[in-house]
Amino acid sequence: MITIGLTGAIASGKSEVARRLEARGAFRVDADRVAQETYAAGGPAYDAVVQAFGREIVGPDGAVDRRRLGALVFADPARLRQLTDIVWPPTAESLAAIVQKQAAAGTGVLVLEAAVLLQAGWDRLVDEVWLVRAPLAVARERLQRGRGLTPEEVEARLAARVEPDVARADIVIDNDGDLAALERKVEDAWTALQKRAKL
Repeated sequence: MITIGLTGAIASGKSEVARRLEARGAFRVDADRVAQETYAAGGPAYDAVVQAFGREIVGPDGAVDRRRLGALVFADPARLRQLTDIVWPPTAESLAAIVQKQAAAGTGVLVLEAAVLLQAGWDRLVDEVWLVRAPLAVARERLQRGRGLTPEEVEARLAARVEPDVARADIVIDNDGDLAALERKVEDAWTALQKRAKL
């Protein structure tokens, strides 16, 4: 099995790339979703997250309200680090288990989509790192258009945006055009992968 770590800053278009790789037969793992499961009610990080950030982040159903939590952490780098210190270790365990399970099942290509792939050290779980990039102005426009965020929330997320280190990427996909241009770049990268991996 070939494992690709797909990363990029917020609103770079990595999810769009991940969907296109999935359409070509890759098994897609969304690290954000896996991380969210760690602090869902009953998850391994739930109690620690609630203790660190207070009962005000808990909704009436007992679940962590991600919007309230986001308002706290995206405005404060120290609080964001506090959250990642709690959530990243159990997320890494879950991701490693998924990779192991898919390898045993005979999966050909697994794509691990994670904005914080490099910062969290999850690149040790993958064979290649693919980086998706987009200019800041393009990212701002995508956030404003697609996620139902207030202008203040958009700017807070952009301020917390960390550009992954391009020197650690094996493949760089510049997503600064339209979807047709992105499709061509994904197809080129996928075709090259098939040749490299002899799939």
